[in-house]
Amino acid sequence: MSFHIGAEPGEIAETVLLPGDPYRARWAAERFLENPVLVNEVRGMLGYTGTWRGHRVTIHGSGMGMPSLSIYANEMIRDYGARTLIRIGSAGALQPHVKVRDVVLAMSSSTTHTPSSTAFREMNFAPTADFGLLSKAWAAAQGKATTHVGMIHSSDTFYEERQDLIDQLQRHGCLCVEMEAAELYTLAARYGVRALAVLTVSDHILTHEALPAEDRERSFGAMVEIALEAAFA
Repeated sequence: MSFHIGAEPGEIAETVLLPGDPYRARWAAERFLENPVLVNEVRGMLGYTGTWRGHRVTIHGSGMGMPSLSIYANEMIRDYGARTLIRIGSAGALQPHVKVRDVVLAMSSSTTHTPSSTAFREMNFAPTADFGLLSKAWAAAQGKATTHVGMIHSSDTFYEERQDLIDQLQRHGCLCVEMEAAELYTLAARYGVRALAVLTVSDHILTHEALPAEDRERSFGAMVEIALEAAFA
């Protein structure tokens, strides 16, 4: 057990999928895993371990925002031996050619600040995905969803009031904005493990189109399949 995860030693798999929403973790585990077992519910953050095509997998909520994800990713790596961590979550599109329901594979993530920023002091660290996972996810995505690969932005705030920042992100080709990937990639670099963010576009910042809540599960299925195939290809 760790400070925030109640699983016993060995109950967290080496491969972990991290949705922000603990209820999405339950949905994904029940839909995609064989014999999923609840291994954590401390503070309502649900985590399940089961198998996918014979491979052990944990699907565990990370909460919203980089500070919350940082807690769970740190403990899973340090205390439970996780070696592959894949964020599966939603994002807001920033480019006209990126549409609602599309999938984005985050090659890198910009940010204004992360929980790890103090470690780098004046340096702007550039966190990136594991190339092996990225390339396998791209292959797995073919035929499943319209997929984009490139830079994203991890924001500290959901209700962004910096229109000038949004304008510059769009100008420099940022595909979408979410709230966790930059810290996940930084921690993966620190500990020498593999990480990737596979994101479904749930809303569009330019057009204000949004995916209805009742459609999200159907649209998010492709993202989970891509993540699992990338992890075990």
